[in-house]
Amino acid sequence: MSYGISLDIGTSGTRGHAVDLSDGKIISTSVTECHPLPGANIMDHLTFCINVGSDIAHKILIDTANKLIKTLKIDLNKVERVSICGNPIQLSIFQGIPVDDLAFAGDNAHKARGIVNQKRDAGVFSATDAGLEVRDGCELLVPPAIRHEIGADALAMMYKSGFLEQKENCLVTDYGTNAEMALKIGDDIYTGSAAAGPAMEGQSIKCGMLAGPGAISDLEYDFQYICKVLDENILPRDGDRVDLALETVTPGGPMSGKAKGITGTGVVAAVSAAIESHIWRKGKLLTSDGKLHLQDGVYLDSHDISEALKAIGAMRAGHFTLLEHAGIKFSDLDVMYMAGASGTYVDAEKARKVGLLPPSCGTIYQYGNTSLAMSTDILRNPELLDKLQDIANSIRANHIMFAGDPVFEQIYTQELAVCDEGMSMEMYNRNNLMAGIQELPKPKGIPVIHKMVKRDIPELGKEGLFILHDIGTELRGYMDGCIGCGKCEKECPEHALTVQDDNEIVVKTKNCLGTACYRCQFSCPKKVYKYDRLRLAF
Repeated sequence: MSYGISLDIGTSGTRGHAVDLSDGKIISTSVTECHPLPGANIMDHLTFCINVGSDIAHKILIDTANKLIKTLKIDLNKVERVSICGNPIQLSIFQGIPVDDLAFAGDNAHKARGIVNQKRDAGVFSATDAGLEVRDGCELLVPPAIRHEIGADALAMMYKSGFLEQKENCLVTDYGTNAEMALKIGDDIYTGSAAAGPAMEGQSIKCGMLAGPGAISDLEYDFQYICKVLDENILPRDGDRVDLALETVTPGGPMSGKAKGITGTGVVAAVSAAIESHIWRKGKLLTSDGKLHLQDGVYLDSHDISEALKAIGAMRAGHFTLLEHAGIKFSDLDVMYMAGASGTYVDAEKARKVGLLPPSCGTIYQYGNTSLAMSTDILRNPELLDKLQDIANSIRANHIMFAGDPVFEQIYTQELAVCDEGMSMEMYNRNNLMAGIQELPKPKGIPVIHKMVKRDIPELGKEGLFILHDIGTELRGYMDGCIGCGKCEKECPEHALTVQDDNEIVVKTKNCLGTACYRCQFSCPKKVYKYDRLRLAF
């Protein structure tokens, strides 16, 4: 018997299937609880590579992949090929390809630094040369990037969703930390990615977690809100009832007592509920203790809601930007494709209300993890690589860098004002009009929703799902002048940092928010803490 392994190297973590190559059936599935590198988004991971070194980042990512594949319950000596998919930065780190051409945009920046653009076409490589602990001769199959800013994961969401075959104007978004999106108008495709942050994956939320058993994934209204909790097969089932007006939680449903946290889609549902129940105003939850209590001690506070609204705002700003660059109105866009875990489990109608989808979308298709799905397709049929390369070559993509784009900046500024200051939508649209940008219409009617899969990863295999927690490593260091006050440890929002008895600082990479935070460094009363002085402990 021979096996294959398909991997999705995502910004929020790694997911993998073991596959029987004789019949193409999935045997088992394993996922990590988070990403092993410090940071809350892809730019943080990129910064870590630049500051610490791509070789170190590669070693951490490969170490995680090796730990993951050992949990798949197959003989790794019988693995013939491994396929991977992900965005250009993650795949480059995985393969050991320099990332400086991704870190610095523009020809002038590249010339000034002597940077050479790396080739990221489809290819077949040695899995052992990449560092995977499989037998000699095992092949590593890598799909192409469309261009260096638009990776294989973006190609996957277009290829697996049916977006490329759609004749009507349509939009596709992979709802995650990096929020890749593409707009198709005729034969032209406009692409971009919004650094929405980790809230859409349930991270940087106090009770947040990735989509897995025990995660609250939705709130369903039936006179009260019913918590929907993912079971061991990652399917949503009824939990406790929540009355937001009375601030009560009533046990009930088979998942009562089984919630461990809340995932991104549950956060979206909670945001929708807070807005509709009029308990959110000017950046504050108007409950008695400033918290929105769900079941089993899981709650959201004002900071959590604000983080989610900022992520939603970044995505809406991205959609606005694509439409404006394409020269079309919201009224010209009806079809929407949703990919990723959040695109799978989120209530699409609630998502449209809060701004995750354009308000004009009347036809919505919800897909699962298209990146892992395409990686598995490649594993089963390696010749698909040639087809994907042809597709990547043929796509006429107009990529828009949202950072510095005036439309994106205008809309995102508006979104922050709505979130934190309670700006009215009338003022929002007046400001847009003054900036020469179209108005944001109100959602109309009930959209037709097609849920194409039941869960993010449609098939888990006969051996089921394993969640890997033991990933990442530690950053360690001593700071000259440190008095051991522990202020940095107390300020760490993710509890990633500890100060040892001898004043050595230890940071767990998988929990650390990296350059997205630096609260440890900013809080040092003696100003001697320098995050970049920490070194890896392997």
